[in-house]
Amino acid sequence: MNTTEIIFDILKIAIPAGLVVLVAYLIVKKFFENEEKKRRYESRKGNQQYTLPVRLQAYERMILFLERVSPESMLMRMNKPGMSAKALQSELTKTIRQEYEHNMAQQIYISNGAWELVKNAKEEMIRLVNIAASKMRDKATGLELSKTIFTMISEVGALPTHVAINYLKKEVRRMF
Repeated sequence: MNTTEIIFDILKIAIPAGLVVLVAYLIVKKFFENEEKKRRYESRKGNQQYTLPVRLQAYERMILFLERVSPESMLMRMNKPGMSAKALQSELTKTIRQEYEHNMAQQIYISNGAWELVKNAKEEMIRLVNIAASKMRDKATGLELSKTIFTMISEVGALPTHVAINYLKKEVRRMF
C-alpha cells in the first residue's frame, strides 16, 4: 500500500466519524437549549403565580389614584362651605401630590408607558387647578373655583386621568 491509499482509508473512517460527532454535538446542544427554555418557562410560570396578584394590585391602586385626583371626585370631596378659592387650590394641589407620592412605588409593577400617563395626569390636574385659580379674583370662593374647573374640563376633550385609566385597563386586559 502506498501513502495515498493509507490517507484515503483514514479519510474514509475519519470523515464519517467526524460527521457522527458533529451531529451528536448538535443534538445534545439542542437538547440542553430546550431544557433551559423549559426551566425558564417553569420559573416564569412560578413567578407569575406570585407577581400577578401584586401587579394587579398596582394597577388597581393606580386606577384608584386617578379616580381620586380626577376633578369631579376631588371637588365634591374637598370643597367645604365658606372655603376660599386660594384655600381650595392649596388643598387640591396638596392632595394630588400626596396621593401621587403615596402610590409612587407602584411604578415598579406597571409598564413605563402606563407610568408616564399617570405622571402626566398628575401634572395636568395640578396645572388645571392652578390655571383655574389664576382666573379667580382675590376674594373668590371655593365654589367659584369649582365652577371654573368644571367649565374648563367640559371644554377639554378627554381628561388625562380618563386617558390614563383607559390605558391601564387595556394593559390589564392584555394580561389575560
